[in-house]
Amino acid sequence: MSTSGRLLRLLSLLQTPRDWTGGELAERLEVSPRTIRNDVERLRALGYPVHATRGSVGGYRLEAGSSLPPLLLEDDEAVAVAIGLRTATGGAVTGIEETSLRALAKLEQVLPPRLRRQVSTLQRVTVHVRRRPVTTIDPSTLTEIARVAREHFTLRFDYSDRKQTASQRRVEPYRIVNAGQRWYLVAWDLDRADWRTFRVDRMRAGMSPGARFAPRELSDADVEALIARGVPVEARRHQARILVHAPAAELAERFGQWFGTITAVDDQSAMVETGADDIGQLAAYLGLLGADFSVSEPAELVAAVQALAARYAAAAPP
Repeated sequence: MSTSGRLLRLLSLLQTPRDWTGGELAERLEVSPRTIRNDVERLRALGYPVHATRGSVGGYRLEAGSSLPPLLLEDDEAVAVAIGLRTATGGAVTGIEETSLRALAKLEQVLPPRLRRQVSTLQRVTVHVRRRPVTTIDPSTLTEIARVAREHFTLRFDYSDRKQTASQRRVEPYRIVNAGQRWYLVAWDLDRADWRTFRVDRMRAGMSPGARFAPRELSDADVEALIARGVPVEARRHQARILVHAPAAELAERFGQWFGTITAVDDQSAMVETGADDIGQLAAYLGLLGADFSVSEPAELVAAVQALAARYAAAAPP
C-alpha cells in the first residue's frame, strides 16, 4: 500500500468515535508502530488534530480542531448523507434548504457513479406530498438547545402553549425530537418536577442557559412515550380510525406510541386511532404500513387516499 493510501486508511480509522492504540493501528494497516507514529505526524502536518494519550489505556483519536478537515465516508455513509441532504431541502428549518443544496452539490460531484445512481434512483421513486405551511425553525436555535443539552446546562425560556398561554420555564434539557414537521424539546421541568415536551417553534427568543445539572435516566423508549403523551392524537388537526390487517403487537413494535392508539381486533388485525396536522401526509404514511388497511373516516382522509391511489396507478401503467 502506498503512503498516501495508507494515510487515507489511517484517517478513516481515526474518524470512528474511539481510541486506537498504536499496536491496533499497526496491525490493521500491517505496518510497524514506528510507521504509525510517523503517519500520525504527517496527518497533524496536514491539519488533522490527532490527539495521543499515554499509558496502558492510551491511544490515538481524532479530535475537533479549529477548522473542518476533509472527511472520509464509507459507501453507505455517503448515500445516507446524500439522502438526508435531499430530504432537508424540504424541511422545517429556516434557511437550511439552500445550504443543504450547496452541500449536496459538493457531495454528488465526488460520488462514484454507482453511488450516484443509488441516490438518483431513490429520488425518482420518492413521492413528495405537498404539506400545508408550517412554522420553520432557525437552525441556530436548534444548535443552541443541542449544545446546552449535551453539556448539561439548565435552560430558561419564555413559552406559549397551543392555547397561547404564556409562561416562563426552567428546565433540564435532554433531547431534541423531530416528529413529522415539528421539532420538540424533551426536558425535566424544574418548577413542575416532571418531564415535559415543548414545541421549539413556541419557544421565544432570548433563551438563557443556567447552572450545570446531573443528568437523569432517560431511555429512547421514555422519549417516545413523552412525545406521544405531550402531543396526543386529539391535539392534532385531523383524527382518523384505520383498520389495519396486521397484528397489533407488530404495529406497536414498528411504529411506537407516536403513531397513535393501537387496539387488537383479532390475531391478524388492529384498529389504529391516529391523527395528523396534514391529512395528505397521513395518507402517504399509511402506504408505509406494509399491510393492507381500510379507512372510512374522516372523509378528507378517504379522499386523500383515493387521490394517492390514482396517482400511483397512473405512475405504473400495465
